[in-house]
Amino acid sequence: MDHIEIFKALSNKSRLQMLEWLKEPEINFPEQLAAGFEHGVCVGQIQAKAGLTQSTVSEYLSILQRAGFIESTRVGQWTYYKRNEKAFTALSKIIESNL
Repeated sequence: MDHIEIFKALSNKSRLQMLEWLKEPEINFPEQLAAGFEHGVCVGQIQAKAGLTQSTVSEYLSILQRAGFIESTRVGQWTYYKRNEKAFTALSKIIESNL
């Protein structure tokens, strides 16, 4: 992925918040505790916490996914998202070696 696209994905406060929330889903999405986090966090939970429209949340999640920061899993009619920790390791290396 292009470095510019990676940093563009991180240049929005709401997208950064989503990444922070997904880092500790058990703490940030207690409503989903009973269902578990095997597949990640349901997009509906993310939308409710963000307080943004469904279309805006979907677009933000799509941007983060294209940049490699999150992964999605479809289960029936629901889509779940979780962080791709390898992407954050790669980002750290990009910063160390290029900036």
